[in-house]
Amino acid sequence: MRRALVFAVVTLVLVGAAACGGSGGDDDATPKKTSPETTTTTTAPPPPPVAPLTGVVDPSGVALTRPVLTVKIENAPDARPQAGLELADVVYEEVVEGGITRFVVMYNSIVPDTVGPVRSVRDMDPYIVWPLGGIFAYSGGAPGPDAALREAPVNPVDESATGTAMFRDGGRAAPHNLFGYGQPLFDRGGQPVPPPALFSYLAPGEAIVGEAVLSARVGFQAGYDPTWTYDPPTNTWKRSYGLDPFLAASGAQVAPVNVVVQFIEYPGYSQGNTVGGGDAWVFSSGQLVRGKWLRGSREEITYFVDAAGQPIKLTPGPTWVELVPIGAVVDVVPAPPPPPPPPTTAPPTTTEKPKKKKAE
Repeated sequence: MRRALVFAVVTLVLVGAAACGGSGGDDDATPKKTSPETTTTTTAPPPPPVAPLTGVVDPSGVALTRPVLTVKIENAPDARPQAGLELADVVYEEVVEGGITRFVVMYNSIVPDTVGPVRSVRDMDPYIVWPLGGIFAYSGGAPGPDAALREAPVNPVDESATGTAMFRDGGRAAPHNLFGYGQPLFDRGGQPVPPPALFSYLAPGEAIVGEAVLSARVGFQAGYDPTWTYDPPTNTWKRSYGLDPFLAASGAQVAPVNVVVQFIEYPGYSQGNTVGGGDAWVFSSGQLVRGKWLRGSREEITYFVDAAGQPIKLTPGPTWVELVPIGAVVDVVPAPPPPPPPPTTAPPTTTEKPKKKKAE
């Protein structure tokens, strides 16, 4: 009986062990279920739209939906104050007959209410606007410049063909009283849409490095020789004639973000040569960078490079380009050097004299 009982117990133990071993084998043989891996891909949002002629972010994107409107505006004392100059994206100042200056004024990011006084085209104007296309508004012109403008890839709109887009201001004497309405002039249409960018711009976090400058007087003829003074709070260059601020009809002082002085050859008045190359001084963010301008043909834009041949990047914002005759004087007033840091003084050292022992 004892042997039978021992045999029965051993048998039960072996059966139980076999059952446990079989269960473990089944678990190993059964493939484990795994949840599918999920990968998350993030797409960076596209960069915001940028106005092509200023490099300024344009959240509405409206600047990319229209061409450039170029208006020829007078600068004689009888024409001042002009309408719309403070709203321009880009302005070229050129020398015309008698050594006076006139403006080739470009709009894209903003549509001005009125612009003017509008005056006639000159020989060099078609070359300035050739790579930009769009609309060119002017009062008229001599046969030669007018024919050259009509060869350029622009929609020429003179006073005789403008309809109600231009008007005569009864409060001013002719010929300084022709003005244009911004939106009706844009409505005349032009290509390409949008215009190409004229300059390279600094990216966020970049800074222009050059000579610190307070102001510069551009040596056009007396009475037309503007002084540009850097204004740190607004990061602009305020234009004046001597001590008199140069004001637009709105009462605002003309103050672009960048001023480019481009030295060019003038074989004759109003015949400045903007194709080729020469010296260029770029004023931006209180700095002056001296470099070169380069333009291979009338179809190309002008490139501005520094002494190392690298593109000079401008601060995003409106720009004025002074087309100055070679040899003209540009008086630059440098900024004073920054004050030296206050001297660091070491803390005073104290030494204690040894105490005398009291007599016992």
